[in-house]
Amino acid sequence: MQVRRAQLDELELPLVEPFETSFGVEKRRRLLLLTLRGQSGEEGVGECVAARDPLYSSESVATARWMLQEYLLPPLLRDRVATPADFVDRTRALKGHSMAKAAAEMALWDLYAREHGRSLSAMLGGRRRRVEVGVSVGIQPSVDALVRRVGSYLEDGYHRVKLKVRPGWDLEPVRAVRRAYPDLRLWVDANQAYPPSAAGSIARWASRFEVEQVEQPFAEHAIEAHRQLNRGGRFRVCLDESIVDRASLDDALERSALSSLNVKPGRVGGLTVSRDLAGAAKSSRVPAWVGGMLETGVGRAHGVALASIDSFSFPADLSASRRYYLSEIIDRPFELGPASTLEVPRGPGIGVELVERAVARARRRRRTFRSSDY
Repeated sequence: MQVRRAQLDELELPLVEPFETSFGVEKRRRLLLLTLRGQSGEEGVGECVAARDPLYSSESVATARWMLQEYLLPPLLRDRVATPADFVDRTRALKGHSMAKAAAEMALWDLYAREHGRSLSAMLGGRRRRVEVGVSVGIQPSVDALVRRVGSYLEDGYHRVKLKVRPGWDLEPVRAVRRAYPDLRLWVDANQAYPPSAAGSIARWASRFEVEQVEQPFAEHAIEAHRQLNRGGRFRVCLDESIVDRASLDDALERSALSSLNVKPGRVGGLTVSRDLAGAAKSSRVPAWVGGMLETGVGRAHGVALASIDSFSFPADLSASRRYYLSEIIDRPFELGPASTLEVPRGPGIGVELVERAVARARRRRRTFRSSDY
C-alpha cells in the first residue's frame, strides 16, 4: 500500500446523556478521526479513542494528535507498507502511544480491505454474520434511576448489562438491580477504583448477587491482587487496563490473574494486536470479548468486524449507535437486532461510509498531509 494523503479531523460530539465512571463524567466526546487515501483512490478511516484529558490513560487527544503528526504519519506517507501488520512491526520501536498507533493501524486495515474489495470482517478471518453485544451503564444519580435505566435497556433488547461501580457505589446498586431483574446476565466494571484491601468485600457482594464477572477492580499493575481475587471465586475476574501487549497478557495468564479478557482495539494498538491477544487467551481457555470506548460508528464498525472472529466468545461492549449518540457520522447507524446482536457489515472495508455533513458539523480542526510533502 502507498498512502498518498492523510486527513486528521478533530471532532466534538454531544453524548445522549452524561457517562460517569470512577474516572469522571463525560458529557461531550472529543475525538480524532484519521482518513487515509491510497494510490488507488480508495480511503480508509480510523478513530482514536483517546479522551480529551489523560485520566483513563496517559494518552489524550492532544498527545495522540502530536504523535500522529510527528512520528506516525510522516513515514506512512513516505514509504510503502505491505500490510497493516507491517505497520505494526515498523512502529514497534516507538514506545507507548497505543491509541495513536491504533487510529493509524485501523485506518490502514479499512484501506487495505477496500483495496482488496473485501469486508474488514473477512480480511480479519471473521465468520459471524451477527455479533452478540451488551450494554454498559454508567454511574447514575440514584439507585432507583439505575434500576429504571437498566430496565429500559432490557426493553430495548439487551441481554447482558455491565454496571460501572466504585467504592460507595457498589453493594446497593448491584443488590437493587439483581432484585429487580433476577435472571439478568450481570457484569460490573470498576476501572481500577478499589485498593487490594477491598478484595474480600468485592467477593462477598459479587458472589451474593450472582455477578458473572468483575472487571479490573484494582490498579493496572496490581496483578497479584487480581490473582488472589481470581482464586476459587464464584465469578470471573476480567482484566482490561492491565493488559497492554502480549507480554503483559502472557504474564497475567501464567499467574492465573484473570478468567476473562476485555480487548479494546483502540486501546491496545489496533486490530492486529487485538487478534493476537484474543488468540492467546483462547489457547489458555480464557474467554475474550471486544470492549468499547464511546466510539462513533467508525470505531464501532471496526469493533464489530473484530468481534466476528471466533476467538471472541463473550458479548461485546459495542451497543447500538443511539446508545451514545443522537446523530451518527456514518451512513448506516448500528441498530440492535434479534438476540441482542449487531449485524456485521459485509461491504468493502468497515462497510459504512462517513456522512461528510455530519463530520463537518462536528469538526473543530482539520489538517491534511500529503506524500509529496515528504
